[in-house]
Amino acid sequence: MKQIVKLLQANNKTIATMESCTGGGVANAITNIPGASEVLRFSAVTYSNEYKIKMGVNKETIDTYTVYSEEVAKEMSYNIAKYASSSYGVGITGKINRQDPNNLNGEDNVVYISIYDNDLNTYHTNKIILPNLERDKCKKIIIKEVETILKDILV
Repeated sequence: MKQIVKLLQANNKTIATMESCTGGGVANAITNIPGASEVLRFSAVTYSNEYKIKMGVNKETIDTYTVYSEEVAKEMSYNIAKYASSSYGVGITGKINRQDPNNLNGEDNVVYISIYDNDLNTYHTNKIILPNLERDKCKKIIIKEVETILKDILV
């Protein structure tokens, strides 16, 4: 994330995150870097549908596509960017090695990432199929993928 923070600083850009299955891991990785306060505007961990909706995700989108979908990840990234008035918004949703009794639909071990570019009104999305590893290892894979996408956007 060191390169991401430097690139955001150099380009006078900011970032905000709305994370579910990563539990704030992306924001944590950013804040581990000196100077993060110059680029990270806001971070929300929205594990429940209720709080995704409170943060702007449309309930109809969740009902139509499931909470574990690219469409929900896109709404998460868009809404957090708008909420924080940041250049980029990161949205992450998916299941890691566990059935969710509150959301029975959606694929297991599949995570959706969306990065919304507020200046260009564009989305960068990816679907990750995770190996059957411990949660912390899966989170590291997801965070690394977010880092890769951000590098591609910022370079």
